[in-house]
Amino acid sequence: MISVLRLLNKTIKNPQSVNILIEKNLRCVTDLPKHRYFSENSSDAKTSSLKRSNLYSYYMTKDVFGSKGDFITSPEISQFFGEILAIWIINEWIKITKDPLQLVELGPGKGSMIQDILRVFKMLKYLDKVSVHLVEISPALSMIQAQKLCIHIKETNPVDPKTQTSENPIGHYMKGITADGVEVYWYYSVTDIPKKFSVFLAHEFFDALPIHKFQKTDQGWSEVLVDAIPGIEEEKFRYVLSKGPTPAARIYIPEDESRDHVEISPKSMVIVDHIASFLMKNGGFALIIDYGHVGDKTDTFRAFRQHKLHDPLVDPGSADLTADVDFSIIQKIAQKDNKTICFGPISQRMFLKNLGIDVRLQMILKNANDVQKKEILSGYHMIMDSDKMGERFKVLSLFPHVLSKYQDIWSVSGFQQEKND
Repeated sequence: MISVLRLLNKTIKNPQSVNILIEKNLRCVTDLPKHRYFSENSSDAKTSSLKRSNLYSYYMTKDVFGSKGDFITSPEISQFFGEILAIWIINEWIKITKDPLQLVELGPGKGSMIQDILRVFKMLKYLDKVSVHLVEISPALSMIQAQKLCIHIKETNPVDPKTQTSENPIGHYMKGITADGVEVYWYYSVTDIPKKFSVFLAHEFFDALPIHKFQKTDQGWSEVLVDAIPGIEEEKFRYVLSKGPTPAARIYIPEDESRDHVEISPKSMVIVDHIASFLMKNGGFALIIDYGHVGDKTDTFRAFRQHKLHDPLVDPGSADLTADVDFSIIQKIAQKDNKTICFGPISQRMFLKNLGIDVRLQMILKNANDVQKKEILSGYHMIMDSDKMGERFKVLSLFPHVLSKYQDIWSVSGFQQEKND
């Protein structure tokens, strides 16, 4: 791994291209104060979710990333992030097969991470075996990604028989090609990805998916719902508790749950189950990186607007709604029926250290002036320090269960609990 980093350093010597954003714009992940919950006390209380059309419009109509958006992600902070992931992908890929690779990203943001990954693939001469497949529902973001990655794009009808194959019955809605000849495809759903050997990347994806919230009461589990405040002309919302267990509470809360407040994302469970089945049948592996926990946190639902905490119930659709990812549930779903084996979760800091990010840092600092060094180190500390992203973000990988037979001679890099120099 370290020898690959040194080779990479010979080919990428452009510290000016490191995308550094000042520390005050780092996406805050502190918890909101505990919500005050209200039980329904009238028979005509109309419980509702926040207007779904408004929520979807948040991601669908604008660029929500960066200093002018509501939050910033690791790939936007430092090119180190994408470079190290690229080396990890290549390292694990060539252990398994010589087959071509479908590089799949769920919710690719501005396309910065894929861009950094492709640059490393080019330098290490692996571009001719790679295609890129992006799952993106936002027209605005898909165009930003296309402009960053491609020199030519063409929109298509995903249900057009001309674009459909036995491996991909739905099809892509847009296709592009990079300056280096790599084909890039866009899809509305992860289920549309062609059934071939693939690497799935989900970076800050699952935290944005909808959740159910449950509160334990003297009468058992109630679901936290959103209600329009009655008796006022202006539409405002409040949290209320269901009068008793809802169908969701009966399904998702295990009998041995010890917490008094639980957040569950059914959509995340469905997607993870699909990815696990995909890997079992078609080969490949997945890497999930997000801020989260292992089944020990409770009330993490919050909103961000212009990099500040924002009341999720005020002006729905204007802020980024998010909740910490429960990696224990992801593991449980992924390993169900022996579909996959999991490595991690491990902190982002430890994962990147195990893969040699400190070696890469020293290499690039040698070619930087004082101003560049300050910017490079700022980005490094943002993604690595324990009080920033380093410990709050967790990393989990999924591999087909069949590979468990070879763990004595085959191991997955990056998931050692102690730093491997």
